Amino acid sequence: MTNINQTQIEEAIRLILEAVGEDPNREGLLETPKRVAKMYEEIFSGLTIDPKQYFETIFNEDHEELVLIKDIPFYSVCEHHLVPFYGVAHVAYIPQNGRVAGLSKFARAVEAIAHRPQLQERITSTVANTIMETLEPYGVMVIVEAEHMCMTMRGVKKPGAKTVTTAVRGTLAEDSQARAEILSYIKK
Repeated sequence: MTNINQTQIEEAIRLILEAVGEDPNREGLLETPKRVAKMYEEIFSGLTIDPKQYFETIFNEDHEELVLIKDIPFYSVCEHHLVPFYGVAHVAYIPQNGRVAGLSKFARAVEAIAHRPQLQERITSTVANTIMETLEPYGVMVIVEAEHMCMTMRGVKKPGAKTVTTAVRGTLAEDSQARAEILSYIKK
């Protein structure tokens, strides 16, 4: 799956448990280091995936109008605090020369990009850039909405606060009417 060092993670988790005053040999914590190491392998699986691979198969279709895949659920881990954030991504593009990809490929790309220590802004721009570089559409618009546990459970402690980030490329960057159309479809 990945090249994650499970043994090293297990040792680190034991040290963290001791550092917060817990006994890693307590019955309820005995398997915790192993469980956390397995979890990290899963939630950071995107570290070894190039999201461009999902767009290697391209179909030629007589379609050069808006394609919107909305409400793609994702979760990630904030690289600043190593706590989760989660939400939805909306991906819109206008194919050029009929170059389209399978719809599931957009969800897979979002997932691969999100499954690494991340920033929401980076997820948003990486998804947009990946689509621009691989499909070469007229334009791309990516909107990501997420709730960050680093704002919910620590620091400012504001559960329910959402962060919205956008990345707009190509013709959509100059076309405010097209962007408004996309936003209206997302709100439906």
